[in-house]
Amino acid sequence: MDEARAREVLDRAGVDGTQARLLALGENAVFAAGDRVVKVGRDASLLERARRELLVADWLATQGVPAVRAAEPAARSVQGHPVTVWHRLPPAVRPARPRDLAELLRLVHALAAPPFELPGRDLLGGVERWLRAAGLAIDPADADFLRERRDAFAAQTAALVPRLPLGPIHGDALPRNVHVTGDGPVLLDLETFATDLREHDLVVMVLAKDRYGLGPQEYRAFTEGYGWDVRQWSGYAVLRGARETASCAWVAQHAPVNPGALAEFRRRVTSLRGDDPEVRWHSF
Repeated sequence: MDEARAREVLDRAGVDGTQARLLALGENAVFAAGDRVVKVGRDASLLERARRELLVADWLATQGVPAVRAAEPAARSVQGHPVTVWHRLPPAVRPARPRDLAELLRLVHALAAPPFELPGRDLLGGVERWLRAAGLAIDPADADFLRERRDAFAAQTAALVPRLPLGPIHGDALPRNVHVTGDGPVLLDLETFATDLREHDLVVMVLAKDRYGLGPQEYRAFTEGYGWDVRQWSGYAVLRGARETASCAWVAQHAPVNPGALAEFRRRVTSLRGDDPEVRWHSF
């Protein structure tokens, strides 16, 4: 799904696609439209996830966790694309910091299970979908390498013994998924909420430090804010490797229409093939 297709879906959903401003384009196209934010999913397979995201938003509201709130109670399917509508937050008073994320994660990780079922964090579940979306834009040998890596890390992840209690997690815990209003930080993008190892949420920031340029002081602020450094756990390298595999495959889906994505995919897969954990990756 490219931006033009997403705007067509917006129009069919009753939103003026010519006036909406694109905020993000990944598995969802996210648009600002007046006092609303509209998310358009890439394809029909994401409809159930969109429905669950709305349940999560309502549940977090009852638990007092600052998070984005839905403006419409149900997800719609529009021309085969899930569409959800959210209240637009006021402009951020400052960029989100790692410590803001840590404080929100502490709230989430203190929660008991919700009154509905959350899936496990299938971190590697999208790899095949993303590689298929890439098609012939990427080297088939690279796709096979990532599939083999996925299978290996899936087996290793299943055998991990966690240090923290299992329970609700955000699933994609990055500062970009936090918006700081005048009342404090608010959690965004709830679609990957799961019940699984809490360590999943903490390993993300290890990758941010090692791959994306997060400074050591910022990482330390995150661990101090949360109260624990996941690198003290012997299983962190397995979760890190699984997330690197998923992050590499995720970029591949954009390669057919975006030369920058193709270049970034090649950078990432080359660093994985070379087993170099500190090659700088670029956010995409």
